[in-house]
Amino acid sequence: MTSEWRTDRIGSALRGENPAVLRRLKAGFAVIGDVQFLPGYSVLLVDDPRVERLSELPKAKRLAFLSDMDVLGEAVEHACRRLDPAFRRVNLEILGNTDGFLHAHVWPRFEWEPTDLVHLPVWLYPRENWADERYALSARHDAVREEISRELNRLTAAV
Repeated sequence: MTSEWRTDRIGSALRGENPAVLRRLKAGFAVIGDVQFLPGYSVLLVDDPRVERLSELPKAKRLAFLSDMDVLGEAVEHACRRLDPAFRRVNLEILGNTDGFLHAHVWPRFEWEPTDLVHLPVWLYPRENWADERYALSARHDAVREEISRELNRLTAAV
């Protein structure tokens, strides 16, 4: 997977060139995460690269973004529960510390995580997990990607 799209994640999604996109939602794009040390990690990207904060969106679009975050969280939950009986829960986060555009993280959590980390924020995992090629998004993550996409389709069709 080439990485040019990573320099303009939202623009590449708008142009249909972002290979991580799972589905277009009402106020953004559901994408599979770049790293998969917690299989199913996904991100919701706002559909306007100029938007840095949730408060910059008009109220209706703000609520749509939060609704999209809920839908993506539910899709990840259903998919991960189906694929791994050790699934525990989903953590939803809007942080905005690194990337200068509005986005939300959806982290699945599992019983098999190290006992010293399972109850802590994902950001406390060792730095090696973020750079280890074993966890880099690739074809070996197609099954979880397909399950999340299937759930997104099901959940959004019901709306």
